[in-house]
Amino acid sequence: MIIIPVKEGENIDRALKRYKRKFEKTGQMRELRERQRYTKPSVRRREQRLKAIYIQKLRQQQQG
Repeated sequence: MIIIPVKEGENIDRALKRYKRKFEKTGQMRELRERQRYTKPSVRRREQRLKAIYIQKLRQQQQG
């Protein structure tokens, strides 16, 4: 549960913005969307491997 203490005289928009930022950092929405459908472990591993290859290529381009 996310708790945002609102200070005396603080604008509600500012507190809402802090709440949204904290909510994003927890990754709850990402996890919820991920759990809506089942992905096989082999597919998940393939996606992770492709992502790692992509990141590695980007880092090599930056260095060289």
